[in-house]
Amino acid sequence: MSERHLASERIGQLFVESDGGRDRLEYTEYGTGDAWVVLLPGLLMPRRMHDHVARTLASAGAHVVTLDFLGHGRSDQPDDPLAYSVTSFAEQVVALLDHLGASQAIVGGTSLGANVSLEVAAIAPDRVRGLLLEMPVLDNALEVAIVSFAPLLLTARVFPFAISGMRFVTTKVPRGILPWWLGIGLDTVEHRPGALAAYVHGLFFGRVAPPAKERRRITAPALVVGHPRDPLHPASDAEMLAGELPNATFERARSILEWRRTPERLDLLATKFVLDCWRPARRPRRAGA
Repeated sequence: MSERHLASERIGQLFVESDGGRDRLEYTEYGTGDAWVVLLPGLLMPRRMHDHVARTLASAGAHVVTLDFLGHGRSDQPDDPLAYSVTSFAEQVVALLDHLGASQAIVGGTSLGANVSLEVAAIAPDRVRGLLLEMPVLDNALEVAIVSFAPLLLTARVFPFAISGMRFVTTKVPRGILPWWLGIGLDTVEHRPGALAAYVHGLFFGRVAPPAKERRRITAPALVVGHPRDPLHPASDAEMLAGELPNATFERARSILEWRRTPERLDLLATKFVLDCWRPARRPRRAGA
């Protein structure tokens, strides 16, 4: 896996069944082989937020998949709050692994994606080879998360025309002429009001992440990245998580923008982590050999 090469990219889809019906999820594959890595997006963000790191890891030999959860990007966006929860997102990741024929994968993501990765490790520990977690949202972020997203839920429920108007404007903007991160931002706010309200409602009143007792039982190797001066994703949450996970390493990013604007250092750390997780275990030497 140490040889760098150009990686192919392919878009795929799978269907998941729930009490509410049959929903379509969309994903992108980068590279080939059995060294699987699944990258998961942040709250309401599309999977293409991880294009860069996916291509970096695939060029090092990993087989990377980025997924749009239900309600994200180009996946279906139902209006049922029961369709949205961290646990249901984790079940979608397991369904993706089954669909791809991957017995194990390194699972990782940003913000919500980090929380979902932890949930995958809690509900299906045998499927997780490692965890690549950037700015998880845990105990120290609770108050800021409520203040940040309660107005969004209220607006979508009481003033849906505001959400519809924003969506009308953003859908008219061609993404090809915009800087990449501005396009990601427009994709993030491009939601129908009913689906947006259901999404925030489902996450607000569901399980946000495995509790500390469960997190301490997650034995997969983990790289946890935290950011300074980020109240919604405090570095204290990331540092606390790294202390709870038995086989975790904590890395403090220089800023919330480091992995977006000057990614080389964190790319190198992530690539080394992925390669180490998939490196074949050495057989113990026989006594007297």
